Amino acid sequence: MKRTIIEVILALALVGAGAFGWTNFKGNQKATGQLTELTAAAEEAAKTATQKEAAIKAAEEEMAALREEMAPLEGQVQQLAAVKAAMANGATLADLETAYKSQKNLSAERQVGLGALRMLTKGADNPAAIESFRKALQLSELGDRKNTICAAQIGLAAAGEKVAIMADCLPKAAKAEGAKDAKDEKPAHGEKAGAKDENAKDDGHGKADDKKTPEKHAVHWSYDGEMGPERWGKEFPTCAKGKSQSPLDIRGPFVKTRTVVTTDYKEGPLKMINNGHTIQVNVPPGSKIRIDGVPHELLQFHFHRPSEEKIDGKPMAMVVHFVHKSAEGKLAVLGVLLKEGNENPGIKTLWANMPLEEGPEVVAEGVNFNPANLLPREFDFYSYEGSLTTPPCTEGVRFFILKSTVNVAKEQVAAFPFKRNARPVQELNGREITTN
Repeated sequence: MKRTIIEVILALALVGAGAFGWTNFKGNQKATGQLTELTAAAEEAAKTATQKEAAIKAAEEEMAALREEMAPLEGQVQQLAAVKAAMANGATLADLETAYKSQKNLSAERQVGLGALRMLTKGADNPAAIESFRKALQLSELGDRKNTICAAQIGLAAAGEKVAIMADCLPKAAKAEGAKDAKDEKPAHGEKAGAKDENAKDDGHGKADDKKTPEKHAVHWSYDGEMGPERWGKEFPTCAKGKSQSPLDIRGPFVKTRTVVTTDYKEGPLKMINNGHTIQVNVPPGSKIRIDGVPHELLQFHFHRPSEEKIDGKPMAMVVHFVHKSAEGKLAVLGVLLKEGNENPGIKTLWANMPLEEGPEVVAEGVNFNPANLLPREFDFYSYEGSLTTPPCTEGVRFFILKSTVNVAKEQVAAFPFKRNARPVQELNGREITTN
């Protein structure tokens, strides 16, 4: 009996010990799980703290960079405030507008200056200021006036107008951001941001970079390389899709026309510019041609080597393009082909004063020049409806190519600082070439 009782007690003790052990095991297991969760949470918190510290450090570095960029802008803001305060009474603006009333055609530079003064005096939303900027932009398309283009575009943007601003006109930070966006979007050509702003270019007879590195200009084209004529259309669609493009290979059959063209060119101060594409002579107001009696103001003339136009498949050594604009904004180009021969006295004067490197307009001190010095005696011509011969290749330009050529010496051709700056001839696309 005693033995049985002892066995029962031992069995109960064993069961109790097992239960106690199991309870302790489950408790330890639960504690281990909680410890693992706490460890993971601690590691995550440490990781988050590290990330926040890195973000804070990056933000501090960005703020320091912004402060550095803002430092020079503070001085510019103070200068602008001083200028605005000085112009607030409107006396200077009134004097300038009075002085300009006597001039029928203001240059692009004067238009943009007048727009800026109106904006300073009367506010960004002043209609007259906006109109001045628009006129400046239109005139700037007819020559190499990058600074004027930038001023007009920025002025219109400041007035709340929708206008695409050339990348070259943007601050460095904005330019870098634009380049990043262009890379992200993966454009077909991979060119620089802003290159599709067709209003930001000249009449195809101005700015270029065939001699300069493309990194220097964000919105440039060239006569060879990655942005040569065969690729203009990727950035300037009209150059590829237009049906009335210039120049042409002029060959018969021709259609007779009764159109009468006469010139009335005046002597004036010689102002020249090497814009990286060509040598261009900017002409003061007063010289013009009349097409069936309608006056077209001569804005500038410039040179291409070899001639962009061909006659029966043959180019000449060079060509002079005289660019005109009517009061209604119609463009007309008079082309004079230069044939290799005797020395040309007019070109001798120009070449003696031309800038050999790209840069701003140069005024030849004490030198006057009459564009008529480059015209032949005979005035028979071929004519057709064409386009600007450089980006943006805008159409609606009337061309008159004189049949009579003018001599230019071989040495004078060689002295021209551009070895080749001529667009290849374009398709006729059913257009008529007329002759008088």
